[in-house]
Amino acid sequence: MQDKIWLSSPHMGGNEQKYVNEAFDANWVAPLGPNVDGFERDLAAYLEAPVEVAALSAGTAALHLALIECGVKYGDEVICQSMTFSASANPIAYCGATPVFIDSENETWNMCPVALKEAIEYRRAKGKTPKAIIVVHLYGMPAKMDEILNIADQYSIPVIEDAAEALGSKYKGRACGTFGRFGILSFNGNKIITTSGGGALVCHSKEDKDKAVFLSTQARDNAPHYQHSQIGYNYRMSNIVAGIGRGQMEVLQDRVEARRKMHDFYVELFEKTAGVVVFTEPSSEYFSNHWLSAVTIDPDVAGLTREDLRLAMQEENIESRPLWKPMHLQPVFADAPYYGTGVSEKLFDNGLCLPSGSNLTDNDRERIASVINKVFSKQQSV
Repeated sequence: MQDKIWLSSPHMGGNEQKYVNEAFDANWVAPLGPNVDGFERDLAAYLEAPVEVAALSAGTAALHLALIECGVKYGDEVICQSMTFSASANPIAYCGATPVFIDSENETWNMCPVALKEAIEYRRAKGKTPKAIIVVHLYGMPAKMDEILNIADQYSIPVIEDAAEALGSKYKGRACGTFGRFGILSFNGNKIITTSGGGALVCHSKEDKDKAVFLSTQARDNAPHYQHSQIGYNYRMSNIVAGIGRGQMEVLQDRVEARRKMHDFYVELFEKTAGVVVFTEPSSEYFSNHWLSAVTIDPDVAGLTREDLRLAMQEENIESRPLWKPMHLQPVFADAPYYGTGVSEKLFDNGLCLPSGSNLTDNDRERIASVINKVFSKQQSV
């Protein structure tokens, strides 16, 4: 069997080892140090905005701290995009709050502003104004931030941007993760750059960053002994991991360009295939890093389902994956409120993520194209 083609695998640039070795040579093997400071500066500079960045152990940790800083407590409600990975919603439960899930809209697959406004008004009528809004830039596609922020401002609700999949993406020329009160980044092994595991909290003030760092290092008070006046967490990024991140930052723009070229590859590949739509920016206002390229397949037109294609690729040792199963359909959140018209359910039924890694070769693309062409040509000959 041929080597596996992964959906999105780590892609090292070459200089990561240099920063890691520097940490070992200096004995900075701890959750602080020059690589952590440097990685935070590199990220802030890349985002091209007056922000402060706190490097943490995971994007999930960053989201948890963002909710805490927004004052979310037990019994509160937090609005969350339904079509996303569970890590967007789980920190709401960590806080003892209840998620209120919002459907997608068809253009960006992200939070629907119409459903958002409906949900806020309905929850307020029941005496519950949500404490925060978590919007996700799905697969690197920017959400409709102007509309979402206008609604949030109308009701004075802070917005948290889950930009875990969107480093390098922009909306109206501005980096995703810099619009809300907080932004969340992820450097998991499958992300556009990786630190093996890790994340970051994007803040708009030094005060917010300092609080995040304090909470992420067990909330130790300023005393000669160990004293704690509030609950803290072990969420800080290590200097070793940050060294990998510094090396990855050197090749980040190359990785964005490579992912976008994979998207263009699929656009060309499916150009004349009836019933298949490649997920693409709705206008020039949106710039996606295309972290994952995805398609929707209309079985009534294409004559086959997304599952037919997934299984055919699996047979050839090529990984593909259905779109995220919406959170309001997950057993763990079965009792949570949901507002929408079923857009996310339809996307989940018909959508498929395709291999998108920046390290895919011409031979990999030939194998992918061969399987796809074979599946659709077989169907057309029926």
